[in-house]
Amino acid sequence: MLRKQRPARETLGLYLHIPFCRSKCDYCDFYSLAGREERMKDYQKALLAHIRETAPLADSYQVDTVYFGGGTPSYYGEKYLCELLSAVKKCFHLAKDAEITLEANPDSVDLRSLKKLRREGFNRISFGMQSACPAELESIHRPHSIQQTDQAVTDARKAGFKNISLDLIYGLPGQTMESWRETVEHALSLVPQHLSCYGLKVEEGTPLARRVAEGEILPDDDIQADLYLWTVGRLSRAGYGQYEISNFSKPDWQSRHNLKYWLTQPYLGFGPGAHSDFGGRRYSFVRDLEGYIQGVTGGGRIIDSEDLIPQRERGGEYLMLRLRTVRGVEEWEYQGTYHMDFTPIEARLREFAQRGWAVEENGRWHFTPEGFLVSNQLIGDLLDRQEESCLSTMLPKAKARFSQKNT
Repeated sequence: MLRKQRPARETLGLYLHIPFCRSKCDYCDFYSLAGREERMKDYQKALLAHIRETAPLADSYQVDTVYFGGGTPSYYGEKYLCELLSAVKKCFHLAKDAEITLEANPDSVDLRSLKKLRREGFNRISFGMQSACPAELESIHRPHSIQQTDQAVTDARKAGFKNISLDLIYGLPGQTMESWRETVEHALSLVPQHLSCYGLKVEEGTPLARRVAEGEILPDDDIQADLYLWTVGRLSRAGYGQYEISNFSKPDWQSRHNLKYWLTQPYLGFGPGAHSDFGGRRYSFVRDLEGYIQGVTGGGRIIDSEDLIPQRERGGEYLMLRLRTVRGVEEWEYQGTYHMDFTPIEARLREFAQRGWAVEENGRWHFTPEGFLVSNQLIGDLLDRQEESCLSTMLPKAKARFSQKNT
């Protein structure tokens, strides 16, 4: 007698936010705290309680990615990190081949801690290298040296990590094309599987924003564009394919967790400031360590914002997020999922293609590197076209309903 097979579980990503840092970098706008080590123990209790409380809601899902972000998760210590991953294993249906990522600063890991993390099941590590120029690291108050980055990558490989990613920032104070090229070449010499290259953004309320307001000059948009386009070409020649605006990888080494965000797949977040998209609802938690701890342990409210996402808005997210990727968008995927007309979108994409901003390949549309540089404006334009199309469709239907009601 054949056993009835269970239906395949839908996959789910988990994000665990670790808000503690050794020090706060001048450009950082993420919810993170320096000098609050005394709250780590109570935070750990709250995070574990929140995981156990939430897990039953995801019983029908299989978790295939887990991402520990921050803050500086490696600064939290391997003991707490392994305890958290152990709780995830016990409470959720964790896939055997799950991608389990740890963000780390090079100064806060060593061979012993990395070996322990690898034994527990962490299999991907993302180091915040940022630059190979000491003056640039100092300019943004990064707590590590390039020698520590080199050692951290060496130790990670010795510990058994085969999936290593490096984060780099272009547009830093004092950065030139020559110094950026040196940073990229140094990163390539470490042979990572993945590279994230982000343009520096001056976020309101950060020390960097204050420095700029006081007159400090940063590389302008044109210089950043030159740095970006050179990077795309150099990494392509080195065998790193671009799969998202800022992300590049060797074949089959894309970040599976981050792809969940860009492909609008479900994920659950834990910790202050963490976001979730689950069960048709998007929500976030308070950006306050004490409020989060007290809310979880005392039964208070920890949700900061929440929304049920209507279909039309999901269609807009599809355009906005998929067009961040080289996978891009496709007519029948859009129409079949969101029941909206792709014609005005495609017409505009063809106009973008004439200007070198977009390209159609195998029936899918995606932006070129030049298009990625102005993607915010291009996506905004496409969302306007979508809205106009929806309104033009809704108006005749509304008139028809009105006529039927009054006959």
